[in-house]
Amino acid sequence: MKLLLDMNLSPAWVPVLTTAGWQTAHWSSVGDATASDLRIMSWAKEHGYCVVTNDLDFSAILAATRAEGPSVIQIRGQDLAPDALAETLISVLRAHADALTEGAILTLDLRTARVRRLPLR
Repeated sequence: MKLLLDMNLSPAWVPVLTTAGWQTAHWSSVGDATASDLRIMSWAKEHGYCVVTNDLDFSAILAATRAEGPSVIQIRGQDLAPDALAETLISVLRAHADALTEGAILTLDLRTARVRRLPLR
């Protein structure tokens, strides 16, 4: 599984998730920092990445288009730093890797993780 971090998440996540075993890139290293969410989604799908974000717009795009990908991992909460969430995120990504590979939206907060398969109906 490959992970693409949206601009609203720190590039400090890249080494954390890479060390955990995933090919990880921050959008700022592969695309224009001012690119639209649609452009980021298109690039992620074309290159086989799941989008990791704090932005609800990615799920809205998947719902509106009924697209089958890319998978989106939404991290909800105030503290989005790796120090606060790395252990939880890594555990949840491992638990739901199959769903994310097939196409899903994973929403994660400090207490729960929910997965919805794509396309959304």
